[in-house]
Amino acid sequence: MVREIRAAAPLMSQLSAPATARGPWLTAAVNATRVGLVRPQLRAVVVEAHHQGRPSGAALLSLRRRGATTEVRLLGDGTAPPPPGGPPRRLLAADPDTAGQLAAAVVAEVATIRGPWRLALTGLPLGDPTAAALAARLGTGASFATVRSRALRDELDDVGEVQRSCDAAALEQWLPDFLDHRPAGGSRPVLRALVRTHAAIGLLEHAVVRDGDRVVAGLLTLLGPDGRRPWWGWTEVGGLDEAPGRPLVSLTASSAGLSRRR
Repeated sequence: MVREIRAAAPLMSQLSAPATARGPWLTAAVNATRVGLVRPQLRAVVVEAHHQGRPSGAALLSLRRRGATTEVRLLGDGTAPPPPGGPPRRLLAADPDTAGQLAAAVVAEVATIRGPWRLALTGLPLGDPTAAALAARLGTGASFATVRSRALRDELDDVGEVQRSCDAAALEQWLPDFLDHRPAGGSRPVLRALVRTHAAIGLLEHAVVRDGDRVVAGLLTLLGPDGRRPWWGWTEVGGLDEAPGRPLVSLTASSAGLSRRR
């Protein structure tokens, strides 16, 4: 799967995919699947319209058994809490025609799964063309759900002197504090790897507010083509608030619904 992620890098850049749908984050997601007793299967569904194996469309999928049912999700879903406030995942398609081809390829892929399956594609942007084409192919068994996300707003500069830096070495001093205040559902080793990876390539800012020798507030912000995305933090003095975020779209379907359509 790492090879397919690398091959899709130009497409990710072309589509201005967020950091959570790009190589460093997704590679960390692949590495996280190698830990634990139950390991999901990873499948890359691609549409190749270029030479040298560069895809014009890609859906990076993770398949995991839940009882008798195989659950199909996008790679990265459930790996670690992403920055709140915007859609973290993508079905990569260069144009509407490719989106239709990618949808057909995803349906063909899930149809090869033995036994019942459930498709659950979450965290997509509003108006995603591949999701729309998938729903059309899956028929009445497919359903959309849209929720309004909540973003984290950085107002630390209003509460005191803030030390901000993108220096990966400087982050190490504060990393244990950030991991002690990690978001709910976040694995300490996975988040540590994600933080260090993005700090090493200059895509993570850390901010701390101190009262003497004690840290009273901290914030990690992911940097990417979609701008600054406050990821997680904590505060004893204010300066971190919620704000309205962008819509998040989910598409669900099942083998039972597809069978009825046929």
